[in-house]
Amino acid sequence: MPDLEGELRKAVRGDVGFDVTSRALVTMDASNYRRVPLGVVAPRDADDVAAVLEVCRSHGVPVVARGGGTSVAGQATGMGVVLDFTRYMNRLVALDPGARTAVVQPGLVLDRLQEAAAPHGLRFGPDPSTHSRCTLGGMIGNNACGSHSVAWGTTADAVRELEVRTARGRPLRLGKGWAGAPDGLRALVDGELARLRTGFPELPRRISGYALDALLPENGADVARSFCGSEGTLGVLTEAVVRLVEAPRARALAVLGYADESAAAETASGLLPFGPLTVEGMAADLVPSGAAAGLPRGGAWLFVETGGDSQSEARARAEAIVRAADVLDARIVRDPAGQRALWRIREDAAGTATRMPGDTSQPSGTGRGTEAWPGWEDCAVPPARLGAYLRDFRRLLTDHGLRGTPYGHFGDGCIHVRIDFDLLTGAGIARFRRFSEELAALVVSHGGSLSGEHGDGQARAELLPTMYGQDMVALFERAKAVWDPDDLLNPGMLVRPAPLDADLRFTVLPREPVDVAFGYPSDGGDFSAAVRRCVGVAKCRTATASGAGPGAAPGAGVMCPSFRATGREEHSTRGRARLLHEMLAGELVTDGWRSTEVRDALDLCLSCKGCRSDCPVEVDMATYKAEFLHHHYAGRRRPAAHYSMGRLPVWLRWASRLRAAALLNTLASAGPLATVAKRLAGIAAERDIPPLARQTFSGWWRERAATPGAAPGSGRGSAPDPAKGPASGPGPGRRSGAVREPVPGAEPGPLPEPAPGSGADAAPGPEPEPVPGPVTDSGSDSGSGSGSDSGSDSGSDSGSGSGSGSDSGSGSGSGLPGFGAGQAGELVVLWPDTFTEHLSPSVGRAAVRVLEAAGLRVALPPTLRMRGRPVADGRSRSAAALLTARRGRVCCGLTYVSTGQLDHARVVLRRTLDLMEPVLETAAPVVVLEPSCAAALRTDLPELLHDDPRAARLAARVLTFAEALERHAPDWTPPRLDRPAVGQTHCHQHAVLGDAAERRLREAAGLTGGLSGGCCGLAGNFGFEKGHFDVSEACAGEQLLPAVRDAPEGAVVLADGFSCRTQLEQLAGTRARHLAEVLAEGLAERRPTDGRQEGPADGQA
Repeated sequence: MPDLEGELRKAVRGDVGFDVTSRALVTMDASNYRRVPLGVVAPRDADDVAAVLEVCRSHGVPVVARGGGTSVAGQATGMGVVLDFTRYMNRLVALDPGARTAVVQPGLVLDRLQEAAAPHGLRFGPDPSTHSRCTLGGMIGNNACGSHSVAWGTTADAVRELEVRTARGRPLRLGKGWAGAPDGLRALVDGELARLRTGFPELPRRISGYALDALLPENGADVARSFCGSEGTLGVLTEAVVRLVEAPRARALAVLGYADESAAAETASGLLPFGPLTVEGMAADLVPSGAAAGLPRGGAWLFVETGGDSQSEARARAEAIVRAADVLDARIVRDPAGQRALWRIREDAAGTATRMPGDTSQPSGTGRGTEAWPGWEDCAVPPARLGAYLRDFRRLLTDHGLRGTPYGHFGDGCIHVRIDFDLLTGAGIARFRRFSEELAALVVSHGGSLSGEHGDGQARAELLPTMYGQDMVALFERAKAVWDPDDLLNPGMLVRPAPLDADLRFTVLPREPVDVAFGYPSDGGDFSAAVRRCVGVAKCRTATASGAGPGAAPGAGVMCPSFRATGREEHSTRGRARLLHEMLAGELVTDGWRSTEVRDALDLCLSCKGCRSDCPVEVDMATYKAEFLHHHYAGRRRPAAHYSMGRLPVWLRWASRLRAAALLNTLASAGPLATVAKRLAGIAAERDIPPLARQTFSGWWRERAATPGAAPGSGRGSAPDPAKGPASGPGPGRRSGAVREPVPGAEPGPLPEPAPGSGADAAPGPEPEPVPGPVTDSGSDSGSGSGSDSGSDSGSDSGSGSGSGSDSGSGSGSGLPGFGAGQAGELVVLWPDTFTEHLSPSVGRAAVRVLEAAGLRVALPPTLRMRGRPVADGRSRSAAALLTARRGRVCCGLTYVSTGQLDHARVVLRRTLDLMEPVLETAAPVVVLEPSCAAALRTDLPELLHDDPRAARLAARVLTFAEALERHAPDWTPPRLDRPAVGQTHCHQHAVLGDAAERRLREAAGLTGGLSGGCCGLAGNFGFEKGHFDVSEACAGEQLLPAVRDAPEGAVVLADGFSCRTQLEQLAGTRARHLAEVLAEGLAERRPTDGRQEGPADGQA
């Protein structure tokens, strides 16, 4: 409707968007429903709201008010024109501590209000689990509650006055009394007093329908309260005066363990006389295995929070509750960090509940179960009847062949549950309707409300006659007509509702899996199922990087750095998932993989993988981005950055092969030439090109191997000869050749065991051939495989320097040391990633020194292949065969993956598997120093080569530097440094690998303090690409730069990722170091050196 768009642009000062992206972003909320709007307006003030209403009324176009879009019943889905209040009308207008009130705009996020009130000892009472992204306007529209409702009630209890605009633009100031009410409302109430006094069940959590009973004379004719929960169907909120409550000075959390959720529910109401702040319940099915260790014994738990003026008072109240409760086990937590960790388990339940456990349709060990959906998210019954209701509810699920795991506000009788409805087929949708009708009747039979928190929306409004009867529903329609006679505001909600099985968001998706490159093992290989993971809970829209997983320290989260930098929905994980959903649907986004809308939204995705760990349903937008770019640029010219940085391993190996490091560094530092080079390469003008190292890591390794008399463990000299038995030497922590078992509980990330029959546990058989030694020069990435891109990465490596004439060079003369019975546990294979090899070889040198000091035998991967297979020992092959052999380099494929060059990545990775075959025949772990490369090997490798069993075997061998020391040198004591440490945990380490081993190693070395969360913002190629500098800088400025700037004197600046170190150097002028470098420095201080040169500093050429 071009006239509508044009008139709106003339009438409002805010943003008007009728483009595909703007519309696609608001087609869905956190419900099962999807409605496509005509356009979106972000008003700047109440006058803009009135103007939109006037223009839309003249065109007969509906208007839908939207806050954070976290509603689970469909009331925030798009239709007509959507008003987005989060962009501009998001201010805290005033806060009066004396009166305990605040004046807020509808787009203000709840956490911002809580932060402003906290210094005054105040808070807003209701606190839904989406408190970090839900808005006050949405909370008022749905009459939201939260875990503290047993103490502080619903949003309606916290509202004092509301400023609204009617559908016809009239401003109203609502409060207690009829002064601000619309014409005709009082007369309606006066004529229906008897019905209003008897027609509403008495419940602490009755949210369904209109709260017309609040208008009764005995209730003070509270028009503002009656407006709460009207879901944007009566008027448009533009400002609110809300009440604040006094926050307890101290809190304690009692976690009570029960056999199951019914047993917990039976107890919940009996705890209310003790005055708890919360009585929350959940079952074991919703608790990630890693988080269960913090909970008492049981199959279900109650989270009962108590408050007091002192810690002793809060604890005493918690102890009294534990004594009164009939529990299997209990735990009282007083420290705030421990309480936050436990509350995160509960808050993430809305997301984790969308994956039912025990999915037999997926291969063992993959996925988190079948999909489960809202629809019956928040029924409420009288608390005393909750246990009986749950037993009946379970029976009803069984009768329909469905599964769901209840959790929620047990103290208020309100249950959240997501059920594994089949919403993709006609039969499944029919069962969804039958179940919904029967469950509505069950809830009513227990004296309950269809909604106890999230409202009716499209999910339940059709069933309101079951709860209220036709006469009361007719009264609701008359009330709607008083407020909105033209039915302009959010039609189809509450009255004259749309069918509960219409507009389902899944029905538009393709029925058959689309052809994709990644395996998506957790989603049955179906990209549509992967995209469906995003259910809209919007944890990615938080304004700060909060703690992500159970037990994570505050600030440890990553998701979603681009949203925090821009504040735009399209730059959030949810926004991108919505656009991918519409791309697959093909209605709004009509050009599929060629979509410019999806491309532009993904452009600012840093591929940090934060969503993989921080999103409750593990959306992996970095993988989705790589998949999209792979298809989007298939057969087309790519951006220059994809060639310059996506193929970085190729260019760096050529530079090494041509011995051009010094020349290139000189050119990169020459202003005019550097400017031209950056422009041609698609590099941001604000960036400096990192210098190349004068000597590659592998070059240092060969030189070291040729140094006479150098001892293992000193950081120099040859690796030990396998013929001489286990390594020995001056370093501490020397051990026998026995294989060490991993330390119990030391596995922070997913590390499957090596395949049966491989490694040290293999059945006796022929001893494997010795493996060729480490690289003798920068090898080629060429070899077997095909693809349009492969030709650019071909060519053999002639080698140079010592050891270039053969494929030994390990110093032993017979390949990698440590292979053979009884010695495999002593060997670690150090992965020479591109960044360590060419840009930061000092990290590799330091790692070798530390690993050998810990008693481990270090080797590098094979590099020589002949006839498609690795050469075991160059001296055992004929001269003719060696003439045809080609050198290759192992590579994790990271730069190819991040730029979507997936065909090329597969060629590189398959070649890497060929080279690593001899390593896979042993039990040797593969130690990777660069976190992003380790993450790529653990996740991207098996997902891209899911047809090659070697991929999973190699992924299982990958260890970080700290993991290798902890698992294979558990008796080693690191040097005691006793210094504070600042820096940042690499985002891929956080998301994929886990950093528990790193934290323990830092603690053992006396490095105190925690590292920052978030993302450094450079993120490999991202921060170097043209157009990304501002976002990159903003990401660094969120946590990393302030942490370094405010570091205590003498602090060590740690950053294991090359990108993180580079970002700090370029934005802060600070040299950060890998943990291996810091420990190696400590070893040098602890033990005199022999005066040998360790190698040139990085970047000196």
